[in-house]
Amino acid sequence: MALKSVPDQNVADRVTVELREAIFNGDLVPGERLVERKLADRLGTSHIPVREALTRLTQEGLVERLPHRGARVAALTSRDLEEISSLRTLLEQFAVVRVQDGWDATKETRLRKTVQQMVQAAERGSNARVFELDRRFHEQLWEMADHQMLMTINGQLRSRITGFLRAANAALEPDARVEHARTHDLIVDAIAGGDPDRAQAVMAAHIGEAAARLQGHTQDAEASVAGS
Repeated sequence: MALKSVPDQNVADRVTVELREAIFNGDLVPGERLVERKLADRLGTSHIPVREALTRLTQEGLVERLPHRGARVAALTSRDLEEISSLRTLLEQFAVVRVQDGWDATKETRLRKTVQQMVQAAERGSNARVFELDRRFHEQLWEMADHQMLMTINGQLRSRITGFLRAANAALEPDARVEHARTHDLIVDAIAGGDPDRAQAVMAAHIGEAAARLQGHTQDAEASVAGS
């Protein structure tokens, strides 16, 4: 992991992006120590922008600081999982009804294309691409909802939701990942069907299944971090 040469005022921004992506793609794992000078050496910068980046990521919930022990990648705890999944369910249920109100062939084509690409990526075993397309699908729904306040909330929660999606995808076996990708077509089917209750129920089930998949992994991660 090395930063390209960038203007000094942009270094903290770039370091934040690099570290965030390293957490999302699993290069930095939950519980891993984040030593400023070591990260600075890896990124080819000073420790000052690294410190600023770690502060930002702490505010996003991706990094935690421990008294006298420094910083480490935050683990997704059982409480985090419950809070993120329950809030995400409420917001995405609202979003699908909004999308349904303005539904047209263009929106359906766009979402179906994303699902098709996701299924193909899963069949190829391209886990990173599946995660990227999963994130894109849900962000497309938020955009199609055409609700500025909802987009603002999404922006504030994006890092936590993205972390949830990454963990949920990582917990899948190859065959299950293909099936998971295909379940996004069920969301599109429900929106296209015109029944808001059905659309909300399908979205709640989609998020609930991901949360259930993560529960055991979350407990394992908590035990691992507690012992570090």
